[in-house]
Amino acid sequence: MNAAMFKRCLSILKLALPVLIAQAGTIVVGFADNIMVGRYSTEALASASFVINTFNIVVMCLMGFSYGLTPLIGLLFPQKRYEEIGRILKAGLVSNVIAGALLTGIMGVLYFHLDRLGQPVELLPLIRPYYLIFLASLIPLAVFNTFAQWSFAVKNTAMPMWILLSCNVLNIIGNYMLIYGNWGAPELGLTGAGLSTLAARVISPMVIMAIFFLKPSNARYRVGFIGRGKRLTRGLVRKVAGTSWPVALQMACETAAFSTCAIFAGWMGTVALASFQIIVVISSLGFCIYYSIGTAIAVLVANESGTSSLHACRRVAFDGYAVMLMCAAVSTCVFIFFSRPLIGAFTDDPVVLVAARSLVLPLVIYQLGDATQVTFANALRGTSHVKPMLWIAFFSYVVVGLSSSYLLAFPAGLGTFGIVLSFSVSLFMAAILFLRSFLKVTERTGLYPHSAGA
Repeated sequence: MNAAMFKRCLSILKLALPVLIAQAGTIVVGFADNIMVGRYSTEALASASFVINTFNIVVMCLMGFSYGLTPLIGLLFPQKRYEEIGRILKAGLVSNVIAGALLTGIMGVLYFHLDRLGQPVELLPLIRPYYLIFLASLIPLAVFNTFAQWSFAVKNTAMPMWILLSCNVLNIIGNYMLIYGNWGAPELGLTGAGLSTLAARVISPMVIMAIFFLKPSNARYRVGFIGRGKRLTRGLVRKVAGTSWPVALQMACETAAFSTCAIFAGWMGTVALASFQIIVVISSLGFCIYYSIGTAIAVLVANESGTSSLHACRRVAFDGYAVMLMCAAVSTCVFIFFSRPLIGAFTDDPVVLVAARSLVLPLVIYQLGDATQVTFANALRGTSHVKPMLWIAFFSYVVVGLSSSYLLAFPAGLGTFGIVLSFSVSLFMAAILFLRSFLKVTERTGLYPHSAGA
């Protein structure tokens, strides 16, 4: 690694670090939720696994939809076109709230069919109220995601970090109060964990919007957002949605495959579902690192796209990949050497402990594929050429991923070990296809003639 590359890698890490800290905070809350719920009862942990994995599809879809703002704002920011950024943000808010409302409606319909999804009957009384609480949090989450992506794209990654960390602390305190009935609060168990999460998801968009509208340095963006007589055109909303929906569906396909695997695990019983949930939560330690580096890669590729520099876009992507590989190595070492205390933090049920420990090997195997696919999916996102992401995700995660999960789990008789092992198949397939597509896109001439403005 030469001096110039080292400097570029440091700039990627500097941009990614606040995102990583925020994601780590979210992961800590996930750990706290699952540890507190798991200590409350194995049935509560299994119920949480089903609801969280079901809603992960929607949550990741909403997150992916907000990602459509990154290339558009990232292209404008180096050119100091702040008023246009404000207009793009307003269009993004409208489109993201609409997406949140649609997904809330879809998941509301699913609520009335929970008993048909093959989960243990004794868990349904716990699943239903927890499900409704998650349902209520989707639109606030969509609002926060929109403003967070604006902040990321203008290279202010620290502000969303502090908001998330503060809300995460409130979430953990709420868990302590409401799950077990501490400090005079009612003992609500799993429902208490859900209410605490809902409160955090409502407060976070309120805070980030207050900062946007009240902080003087954001006045340059507010001019475009408020409009000053300029109407928000449907064309601009469609433009934002056009870069948003392929990324949203890409992430939805990936998450749907993983969440369907939770349903597969539920078919094997409460112990299998609980152990699968533990491994999923532990694996999020690696994903939060990859996500933060990927966000930095997408922003920097988008910045370079304004110069039509193919070499610079590739350089950012491969420098980011070098950073990503180092992070993947660290994650792998943590999973290998610290799996026992990590798993033991979630439950003292000896059967669940043994089942979860057996899943560490396939967890380790898929880390390289996950790191690679996150790198080049985000590099491709930064170029604004996002439509290939949809077919790649559908083929890799749904067609290849779900097929291999089912075959390895049931016909091959590997159970939950086979489910987690199948993640390697889908993630390595996605990694190859995202890399191929990114290289193909960055071979073109006149790659970035478009303007994000309207």
